[in-house]
Amino acid sequence: MKCIVIFYSYGGNTRRIAEHIQKELGADLAEIKTVHPYTGSYNDIVDQGQREVNSGYLPEIQPLTVDLSPYDTVILGTPVWWYTFAPAMNSFLHKADLSDKTMYPFATNGGWLGHTFQDFAKICDGAVVKAGLNVRFNEDRQMTSETEIQKWIEKIRK
Repeated sequence: MKCIVIFYSYGGNTRRIAEHIQKELGADLAEIKTVHPYTGSYNDIVDQGQREVNSGYLPEIQPLTVDLSPYDTVILGTPVWWYTFAPAMNSFLHKADLSDKTMYPFATNGGWLGHTFQDFAKICDGAVVKAGLNVRFNEDRQMTSETEIQKWIEKIRK
C-alpha cells in the first residue's frame, strides 16, 4: 500500500491528528494551505467560513508539490466548517483526481460532524470512499480516545 495523508488545518487540531496517522502508517504527508490565510478574530473567521460554505466559495490554495498518481490510498483530513469540510479542502477536491484511489476521510470538530463524510463520498467520484473517523475536540483538548483512532488506523493498515 502506498499511502499519503493530505490535510487542511486551521487551528492545529487536524494537523496533530494527520501527523499521528502519518507516523503510524509510515505514510507521506501533504498540507493544504490557502494563498490568503484567514485573519481576524475567531468570530470573524467563523462568519467568513459560514459565508464561504453557504456560497460554495473555493479559496485559492497553494499548489501541492506531490504527484498523487503513485498512491493507492489517500487519507484526507479536515476541520468541520458549518457541517462539512473546510472550503480549502473543497478547493483541493475540485482540482484533485482521486479516481481509482481508496480514500479514508477524517474530520475534527467540536461535536457537529454534520454531513461531512457524505459530502466526501459525493465529491470524490470514482474513488472508493471508506468509513471516516470523527475526531471530537473541546477547543484544543481531544475528546475522541486514542483507542478509537488506533482502531480506525488498523482498518487502513489491513
